[in-house]
Amino acid sequence: MLALKHVHVTSFNENTVYVHKDCSTYQVEDVASLTKMEIHGGVKPVYAFLQVVDDAKIVKPNELGLNTEAFKLINIPEGANVSMTIASRPPSLNAIKKKIAGNILSAGEYRSIAHDIEQRRYSNMDIVSFLVSTGAFMTAPEVLHMTEALIGDKTINWDNENIIVDHHSLGGVPGNKTDIVITAIVAAYGLPIPKTASRSLTSTAGVADTFAVLANVNLDEKTLQKSIRENRGAIACYQSMDIAPVNRLVRSVERQIGITQKEHVVSSILAIKIATGVTHLVIDIPVGDKARIKNTNDALRIRKLVEYVGDMLSIDIDAVITDGSEPIGNGVGPVLEARDVMKILRNKEDAPEDLKEKSLFLAGRILEFDPKLKGGQGYAVAKEILQSGRALEALNKIIHTQGKAPQPELGHLTREVLAPYSGVVERIDNQRINSIGVWAGANKFAGAGLDLLKKVGDKVEQGDVLYRIHSGTSTDFAYANSAVEGYSGYEISRE
Repeated sequence: MLALKHVHVTSFNENTVYVHKDCSTYQVEDVASLTKMEIHGGVKPVYAFLQVVDDAKIVKPNELGLNTEAFKLINIPEGANVSMTIASRPPSLNAIKKKIAGNILSAGEYRSIAHDIEQRRYSNMDIVSFLVSTGAFMTAPEVLHMTEALIGDKTINWDNENIIVDHHSLGGVPGNKTDIVITAIVAAYGLPIPKTASRSLTSTAGVADTFAVLANVNLDEKTLQKSIRENRGAIACYQSMDIAPVNRLVRSVERQIGITQKEHVVSSILAIKIATGVTHLVIDIPVGDKARIKNTNDALRIRKLVEYVGDMLSIDIDAVITDGSEPIGNGVGPVLEARDVMKILRNKEDAPEDLKEKSLFLAGRILEFDPKLKGGQGYAVAKEILQSGRALEALNKIIHTQGKAPQPELGHLTREVLAPYSGVVERIDNQRINSIGVWAGANKFAGAGLDLLKKVGDKVEQGDVLYRIHSGTSTDFAYANSAVEGYSGYEISRE
């Protein structure tokens, strides 16, 4: 037996166990490669990669160290007696080999994979193998099986509510924060909308990042339910809740490797919504050559897929194909996007019209889940709720319940990107605008991002400001400036 020690190292969901090269209990001098160990002493075994150290300041020969992730999992105090053995190979890895060979996996095989991931028997490398193996192809039933496996055993119960609604965009369009406006309108109408959102994976800001400018988004299930009971709406970061835990681990690895596959995205979205108790869902599928979904054929395929999985899992889905050819709204980055949202809710004259209209359109689709409304009435009802100020009042109540956030400052380092010549803005490259926003620091500092002053179709004179960069650090500012010099993301046709 060895004495447990907490080694204060964070390894991004990768468990690590540390033993001294002169360990008093185990012979470790012959270890020549990464070895997965099974650590005993807590209620459940913890699986971790073995690291051998020669510095007694890290662990002594009579100690076993666990990094922060593994120490939290074993859930016993430092100094407690622990032991370890070489871990057996996770049984479900055979299913991954089968998938790599081009076979179709069963529901049981997806459940087995999810179980081993949840038990932390998979390393991040194993999860990557799973993602790559299923990235080549997945049948519609496989997407269904993966969704069921990701949902997990715990779902949020909404008692006597017959309709629980939500909205999700497949993304790839900078500034597309319709979710917050939609939540305010739908909550004001009275339909319960527990809006689950995520932090940014690869973009300047996720919905959770933007709403975090206004309110606390790290809610547990009880706080989420409280906000719905009191206000009919809430916006929460799903990573802070104890739902769909396997999905959280898989998405974390996806973020590290920078790869997202459409079938995985569908499974992830639906798993989170079903685990949250959502019964009716509008899915926005933006289409554009620089959006996540490139063309209408792909969009139709995704729509059929989500409708099939939704039908099999008894969730009513309205999948809407929208224009994703250019950024929506004026702000790209949390503070700037939150500014746009509040301008719309406050009915300001300079509120971005494209973001407002898309929000009303999608909110109307959600309202029409209410059998009291006839088809086509939703937009008019949503518009009335917005113009009357009821949507703003609803959002303010949500902010109050969740806890108002301290207001971050807009990035003080700025640069105006100018039109090189006169003409008409023909195209704005979503991916480039997103990348420049990331380089400016928007996914690290809420006040960073881009303020877009010109849209597709606008006439510009040489020297007109196309957009303004905001950064919070000189390093990020330098990166963004360097990127702009290569390609600004704006394409202008000469007069």
